[in-house]
Amino acid sequence: MLSIRMELPCCCLLLLSCLQSLSAHADFFTSTGQMTDLLYTEKDLVTSLKDYIRAEESKLEQIKRWAEKLDSLTVTATQDPEGFLGHPVNAFKLVKRLNTEWGDLESLVLRDTTGGFISNLTIQRQHFPNDEDQTGAAKALIRLQDTYRLDANTISTGNLPGVKYKSHMTAEDCFELGKIAYSDADYYHTELWMAQALKQLDEGEESTLDKVTVIDYLSYAIYQQGEMERAMEYTKRLVELDPEHPRGKSNLKYFEFQLEKQKKAAEEEAPKQKEREKRETAEKKKKQKKSKKAFSLIPEREKYEMLCRGEGIKMTPRRQSRLFCRYYDNNRNPSLLLAPIKQQDEWDRPYIVRYLDIISDAEIERIKQLAKPRLRRATISNPITGVLETASYRISKSAWLTEYDDPMIEMINNRIEGVTGLEMDTAEELQVANYGVGGQYEPHFDFGRKDEPDAFKELGTGNRIATCLFYMSDVAAGGATVFPDVGAAVWPQKGTAVFWYNLFASGEGDYSTRHAACPVLVGNKWVSNKWIHERGQEWRRPCGLSESE
Repeated sequence: MLSIRMELPCCCLLLLSCLQSLSAHADFFTSTGQMTDLLYTEKDLVTSLKDYIRAEESKLEQIKRWAEKLDSLTVTATQDPEGFLGHPVNAFKLVKRLNTEWGDLESLVLRDTTGGFISNLTIQRQHFPNDEDQTGAAKALIRLQDTYRLDANTISTGNLPGVKYKSHMTAEDCFELGKIAYSDADYYHTELWMAQALKQLDEGEESTLDKVTVIDYLSYAIYQQGEMERAMEYTKRLVELDPEHPRGKSNLKYFEFQLEKQKKAAEEEAPKQKEREKRETAEKKKKQKKSKKAFSLIPEREKYEMLCRGEGIKMTPRRQSRLFCRYYDNNRNPSLLLAPIKQQDEWDRPYIVRYLDIISDAEIERIKQLAKPRLRRATISNPITGVLETASYRISKSAWLTEYDDPMIEMINNRIEGVTGLEMDTAEELQVANYGVGGQYEPHFDFGRKDEPDAFKELGTGNRIATCLFYMSDVAAGGATVFPDVGAAVWPQKGTAVFWYNLFASGEGDYSTRHAACPVLVGNKWVSNKWIHERGQEWRRPCGLSESE
């Protein structure tokens, strides 16, 4: 027992060393990279729990041996009590047991072996994710469901593209997602996830979840979407399962009354409805004659999601024929003469290029190592107040690295200057970003628009003339960089970087560079980017004579 007690504090030390890398609470769901620390924390907690179990088992084993010994002894003794106690040693041992040994046994039974485990759990709990993280992760699953058009069963069974470690959701997990959607009055997703929870329960999944509770949420969500008949069918099932349900019978009567009311109204509207149907049929025929809606007329949100799914517009063969790959030395730049870089055209308007093998695996690991302790929830600039704040449409964490942090950062800055020909002294620090569960950054501009004259005033380096974006990981599914206005999609490829100009040579903003980071469906997405500013580029990229030049 003593050896077990001595092991528990050692586990505490392991936990403390692991937890040094975790902040008190830092939006865990917004960075998959930082969430890896939680796995090690949980592993140490399991180790502590096993130590507690071993201590309890050891204690119970001692009690069990004591009980078995006394059971045998008392059976023999009670067969002939006087004869048994006639032996003076037996009499002495009986007195000794009752006076001393039963007291020792009482101490053993009352001995608390939970101390080490509870202290470990207390230490860890202050670093656990909170309700905000759980809600954020749940909403991320719903976001992935919408963006990639996945049904609830596909997500629940874990059948996602590119998965390495398959994991399925329990009925309780599905129910939790439904409740979070319900709390946002999102009855569409409430229905999907409550229906999935009910499906799994109907299939015989063992669960503490009550079908009546699930059906109660499900019927209400369906009712809120105006489907009275389906809501009534589920309510009938609810009443069958629980005839004494406080709302079941009253809801059933209400639905029956409303359906009867709707039926009467429909009968009165029938003649008018026929006339409307005739007009709608005629209009439909006219629309069918027209060509398919142009990509440019589709709402931005829809275009963004289409591109994330790989359903964007395809270039014409003529446009594709103008895209090339080449070895590039940027007009015989000295740093590229002996080892020109591989460059390939990704898009023509705006002109987007990709540089292959521009950053090594060793450099990537060093950047991640430097950035990880500094990762903080990514922010956006409030267009009205100018104050930096978090936003639901940007789910990631970022850190900023300078050449003073490591000589490697200076090497990377020089490399960017070599391939782009642009001055790096006025560029922003290297930003490193890691995306969280369903991590994304919805459509945005990198440059300051005319209605944001003070966007980068404090830097004193002008507007963001260009963006250089490094991909520091491959992504199993999702995570593309898309340009909704033009239909371009650039997919992550580890060790590469993409580059584009945000401003025309005239200094005017190129609004076709509005872009977004698609939600990460499966995998861990790490990127770093360099925002290059106008100051210092006067002789490197001279002004154009026209606004769009």
